[in-house]
Amino acid sequence: MQRRRRRVVVLLRKMLTCAICVIALVALLSVHVHVPVFPSFKVPDFADPYKLPTITQQHEIKYQILSTEQSWTEELAPPHLSQTPLPSRKLDVTGGNSNSNIVKLWKPPSNRDFVPCVEPSSNYTSPTESRGYLLVHTNGGLNQMRAGICDMVAVARIINATLVVPELDKRSFWQDSRFLPFPFWKLAICLCINFLMIEMRGLFSTFFVCSNFSDVFDEDHFINSLANDVKVIKKVPKELSTAARAVKHFRSWSGMDYYEGEIASMWEDYQIIRAAKSDSRLANNNLPLDIQKLRCRACYEALRFAPQIEAMGKLLVDRMRSYGPYIALHLRYEKDMLAFSGCTHDLSLVEADELRTIRENTVHWKVKEIDSKEQRSKGYCPLTPKEVGIFLTALGYPSSTPIYIAAGEIYGGDARMADLQTRYPIMMSKEKLASVEELEPFVNHASQMAALDYIVSVESDVFIPSYSGNMARAVEGHRRFLGHRKTISPDRKALVRLFDKIELGTIREGKSLSNKVIEIHKKRQGSPRKRKGPISGTKGMDRFRSEEAFYVNPLPDCLCRRQPLNVNTSLTIK
Repeated sequence: MQRRRRRVVVLLRKMLTCAICVIALVALLSVHVHVPVFPSFKVPDFADPYKLPTITQQHEIKYQILSTEQSWTEELAPPHLSQTPLPSRKLDVTGGNSNSNIVKLWKPPSNRDFVPCVEPSSNYTSPTESRGYLLVHTNGGLNQMRAGICDMVAVARIINATLVVPELDKRSFWQDSRFLPFPFWKLAICLCINFLMIEMRGLFSTFFVCSNFSDVFDEDHFINSLANDVKVIKKVPKELSTAARAVKHFRSWSGMDYYEGEIASMWEDYQIIRAAKSDSRLANNNLPLDIQKLRCRACYEALRFAPQIEAMGKLLVDRMRSYGPYIALHLRYEKDMLAFSGCTHDLSLVEADELRTIRENTVHWKVKEIDSKEQRSKGYCPLTPKEVGIFLTALGYPSSTPIYIAAGEIYGGDARMADLQTRYPIMMSKEKLASVEELEPFVNHASQMAALDYIVSVESDVFIPSYSGNMARAVEGHRRFLGHRKTISPDRKALVRLFDKIELGTIREGKSLSNKVIEIHKKRQGSPRKRKGPISGTKGMDRFRSEEAFYVNPLPDCLCRRQPLNVNTSLTIK
């Protein structure tokens, strides 16, 4: 009787799930999907045909700036990409400026002989027999998940666990405004298909699949690269399906004592520990050097993007290079950022009301009442596209400068981009550089599209973020690791004062403004420096929160100064 009842329950569950999936899929097909971010643009005909290249297991990074300035070679991930700018179709980027001024604009800061040093110490041992399995549910967008995954690799090492390939945060995909205006259906489809793939052995997996780890990252490379550090497996063994397990929210910014004590003691009662979140769970500082180096190996060597993403990223980089040296501009001026930050400068009353409504209706955003003017005066708002144009002009970049826009849908669309587009007409994006057919495999996956922007940004000659968000910080750290490539961090607080004076008519664009902007940013171009500690006077969690994040600046832990050959020790940490 019990068996028959159980069969009936299972059958009803499958029927209900199928019904929900059918409804969700019908809704999906009936919804208008908005994809274009910028107006359509025909990719110019290049001298050499562009085809997706084959990605090999080992890749060399070669960074060359203006063909004579500096050469950087190191075997790292993402694999690669940097090549000498293609000679064909290059544009005149001098804009009438002297060659010496142009060289200064593109020249990276001196790396002061700092090079990656991520090899473990002589005392470092291979992983011993693990005490249990660590499951990880990552949270946030692409770059937040990347940092969390790398931290969990280190945590697995600390607590002597076997790491199961982490789950990606599905919410970061279906909440993407570029896709469905009704995110519930995206979530419903993901849940339904995931269930059916388990229940019906992948029958529907070829029809619609949500992004998993292997869709975004090179899973086999990740596992193999960490073989001497942590044992990583794809799934928990079937025989442990009924094993005792615990779901644990690891404490933010925790150190060795917490993980070796409170978390490791859980192995006495559980075989499987599930980390409910992965972001900022490991301290930035005061960890053993081998643990810090492991974090860098995980981030910059093991965690590379899936081959199809790497190949598409290389294609975009090559096409940008055909225009000559280029700026990657992370223009964080999307609806979600403006709503969250409460920044409404230069927006209409209707737009400001829309953003306020979004903020009020988003439950997990704690702060509802925000003074936009105060936010902006403190430098907490992203630069507007118009302000970015003024900034770039003041720095001296001519109008013929190729610019890659690394961003989602700009709030206000073409109208808001008009001033920047007029100043810099060679403004490209992945949607402009690649055909619809080339982007089609990635377009319905927010993290995969973000990964393409990440690759083009890391490989750019100059990277400029309009706001210091997760991607800006991740790209800055990666570029520091690869040789301190030029990254200009706008001093938004100082710039706002100048922009306001322009609006009031007390200062005009020209030499005087240019001198001020250049002077302000002399020491904000990505030159080597030690990671900043906490702000003086802060306490508790605020103290940790005020620190510069580990992945923003891996110096001194993962970058060492090369000494002259006549010195006995070839690399020493400064």
